[in-house]
Amino acid sequence: MSDLPSENTLIRKKAMDYLSRREHSRYELYQKLSKHNFEKALINEQLEKLINENLLSDQRFVEAFVHSRKRNGKGPVRITAELLERGVDEQLIYSSIDEVGNAEWIEIAKIVLEKKLGNNQQLDYDNQLKLMKFLSYRGFTMNQIKTTVECFKKE
Repeated sequence: MSDLPSENTLIRKKAMDYLSRREHSRYELYQKLSKHNFEKALINEQLEKLINENLLSDQRFVEAFVHSRKRNGKGPVRITAELLERGVDEQLIYSSIDEVGNAEWIEIAKIVLEKKLGNNQQLDYDNQLKLMKFLSYRGFTMNQIKTTVECFKKE
């Protein structure tokens, strides 16, 4: 009898190694484990076990991801796109994004603009367009962008 660990054991160990560093979506973890040339059926079997043991959760992953991206000044459009790339269910994404609320997204956009502007709070037309493009790149909706820029024009 061999002392070598089974492929199931190796898959679980590798999955736990990834999960110990941060939350992952099921799809993301599957992709990472697939790179190690494990048998696909065994990967799926181990991922289901991790889900049943509540060690792998797309819900938890989405919550942590949204929180992290908000803290980094990213908007709902960009966060949604990044989560879709990570294979997360659309319904889960939209419910998590909707929980935040438009007022909080606008507040995040204001913080981002304050950092971007620094002491230069002048908003001529060209500067407004640049800032709107910047916020769009950050992933805020056009409504959130317009509302945020209007707040800075009044100050």
